[in-house]
Amino acid sequence: MTLEAYIRIIRKGWILVVVCALIGIGAGAAAAILTTPQYQATTTMYVSVQTSDQPSVNDLSSGNSYALAKVKSYVDIITSASVLDNVVSDLDLSITSRQLASKLSASSPTGTVIIELTATDPNPQTAANIANATADSFSNSVINQLETPEGSTASLVKVQVVDKALPAAAPASPSVPLDLLFGFIVGLVFGVAAAFLRSTLDTRVRGVHDVAAVSDAPLIGGISFDPESNTHPLLVHTDPRNPRAEAFRALRTNLRFVNAGSDNRAFVVTSSIAGEGKSTTSANLALALAETGVRVVLIDGDLRKPRLAEYMGLEGAVGLTDVLVGSVPLADVLQRWGNRELYVLPAGRIPPNPSELLGSDAMQNLLQALNEQVDYVLIDAPPLLPVTDGAIISSMTAGAILVAGSGKVKKTELARALNSLTSINSKVVGVVLTMLPNKGPDSYNNEKYGYYGAGPVEEEPENAPARRRRGRK
Repeated sequence: MTLEAYIRIIRKGWILVVVCALIGIGAGAAAAILTTPQYQATTTMYVSVQTSDQPSVNDLSSGNSYALAKVKSYVDIITSASVLDNVVSDLDLSITSRQLASKLSASSPTGTVIIELTATDPNPQTAANIANATADSFSNSVINQLETPEGSTASLVKVQVVDKALPAAAPASPSVPLDLLFGFIVGLVFGVAAAFLRSTLDTRVRGVHDVAAVSDAPLIGGISFDPESNTHPLLVHTDPRNPRAEAFRALRTNLRFVNAGSDNRAFVVTSSIAGEGKSTTSANLALALAETGVRVVLIDGDLRKPRLAEYMGLEGAVGLTDVLVGSVPLADVLQRWGNRELYVLPAGRIPPNPSELLGSDAMQNLLQALNEQVDYVLIDAPPLLPVTDGAIISSMTAGAILVAGSGKVKKTELARALNSLTSINSKVVGVVLTMLPNKGPDSYNNEKYGYYGAGPVEEEPENAPARRRRGRK
């Protein structure tokens, strides 16, 4: 996975990351508030060994070496029951020596004969008393019990308190800044982990990177989501300066490049599943092509759930079905839309055998005739996965334009749809992503393909159907 992919995942899940970080900070604050303050007091002791009243240099050196060797053992002895039983008794504590040991910690800086004894307690005075009493008890145990030579009245080892413990002015814990920082770091880690987990478990196509992961087919367009597209499906005509309208013009330009030099200008517009916006894409792409002055025929090849007649505001009772069965000539049902060279062939009556009709010689002959007479033929075909109609038509054309709805289609569904085309040697002209978010890492930057508001706003064609603004996506 590339650095760009990591950044994209974090950008997509930034809300989750922020929420987890805030929860971590809140947990850290709660821990700081609910935790009982603990105070620490430290006593410092110095261990020495004197072999004679007037020691020589060698005596001092050997005594210091002996003390260094003993200090580590003394650190362990401080929290022993033999030392702490006296402390419990002297201070009249209501805890056992084992419990008192949990309040004490002793250490010795490396290479020194200094012992630092620290006591912890909710009461600062009690902590100081425990540290000092433990130091006294330890010194007494070492001098009078552990290090008293046989037959001698005085111990050669001396333990002297250098600094007595004093009550602390501020608690050692909890540390509010540290608790907040720790909570923030833990929350941040969990948030990032959750963002990556969500990305890993997300099986839907979200953006360009998901299409690239599924197929090598080029991405020739990206259309952002518009909640009002149901009421205004023909956006290229009704709102030509809208960024989404400009995205369809970018699709038009890219389509010219991917099919440059080919004599076959018939394309199938299909999708993996229903509801990805293939019919809306077909209609707007046809309008965008007609804007350039070329002759375009838009065919509603979805003989199961036709939508184009409704979108374009045309009468759709007679159409492609009637032409294919030979009951009506093409010229009688081909309807011109607006004042451009755009002609629409509705689906007509819904037949009982759509696949057979679309795969017939009559369909092949129809496409061949249209391809010789006009510049572009666009066929709105049914989704590929539920039925085979789209794949059948694609084999008769220059290729298929596959519409993929962001957040709608799954990666496996897109892969299966692409495989259904390549398995019959149909060319995949490109993929068009629809329903893309307007902002964020999965948004599609239309500015790369054009600029908004290019050209004058077209006036309403006098002969355009009055119902063309109505329809659903």
